[in-house]
Amino acid sequence: MNNEKYIGLDVHQATISVAVLDSTGKVVMESILETKAATILQFFAVIRVWAGLGSKCTALLLVKIYEKTQGKVRECLRAAKSIGNKRV
Repeated sequence: MNNEKYIGLDVHQATISVAVLDSTGKVVMESILETKAATILQFFAVIRVWAGLGSKCTALLLVKIYEKTQGKVRECLRAAKSIGNKRV
C-alpha cells in the first residue's frame, strides 16, 4: 500500500481551505483554517506527523502561505526558516 498523501491549499486573506488525498485520490481530510499564525502552525504540527511530511515540504507550504497572505502571517515565515534548518 502506498502511503503518499497529497495536500491542496486554497489560501485567502481570512481562511485557508485544506484537502488531503491519499495515493488513490480519495479525500482523507478536509478542513478550513482561519488565517492566523497559531491556527496554521498548530494544524501543520499535527498534519506533518500524520501525513509524514518532511521538513522541506512543511517549510515550503508555510512560505507559500506567507506569500499568499501578503506577509500577514509573519510567524509562518519564521517557522519555515526554523523547520528548514532542522534535519529529519
